[in-house]
Amino acid sequence: METKHKIIVSVTGASGSIYAKVLLDKLTALSSQIEKVGVVMSDNAKEVWKHELGNEDYKNYDQFTFYDKMDFYAPFASGSAKYNTMIVCPCSMGTMARIATGVSNDLTTRAADVILKERRKLILAIRDTPYSLIHINNMQTVTQAGGIICPASPSFYSNPKTFEELAATVVDRVLDLAGLTITSYRWKER
Repeated sequence: METKHKIIVSVTGASGSIYAKVLLDKLTALSSQIEKVGVVMSDNAKEVWKHELGNEDYKNYDQFTFYDKMDFYAPFASGSAKYNTMIVCPCSMGTMARIATGVSNDLTTRAADVILKERRKLILAIRDTPYSLIHINNMQTVTQAGGIICPASPSFYSNPKTFEELAATVVDRVLDLAGLTITSYRWKER
């Protein structure tokens, strides 16, 4: 029997709420592969979602457990809960910097610290551009610590027709990296 995934999703205040929405939608559709999904959204993430998507639909994902950004009693604040993957999507440069330097001042950064120390999978879908040398150095640090930097740089070879299809070109890569089995466009495969 295949082990089901226990996933942490953190949504930061970086622009790109469409990526978080598509990720949550796809995780909903992949429920047969998933044991639990814990979600952390910053206050800024909620405001950016409302601004960019014009709704508060993040409140409609009842199948996931939402945690307050300062809830250090959340199960994944400890390695003993055995969450195997953490996805930060979109990931702000400030969040990445705190993760890279080990500043565990909220649930997102504490959970990332736990994932790294336990040698589990951390995926940061960074969204900002261009990158400063500070950003690049933080990406290097996270990578050397075992994390995966997956820039939210959409691809176009699948000929996406909508914003959601375009966002899915990034989210599908994130889900591949997380080890979930998905159906998506594959270059030169039919």
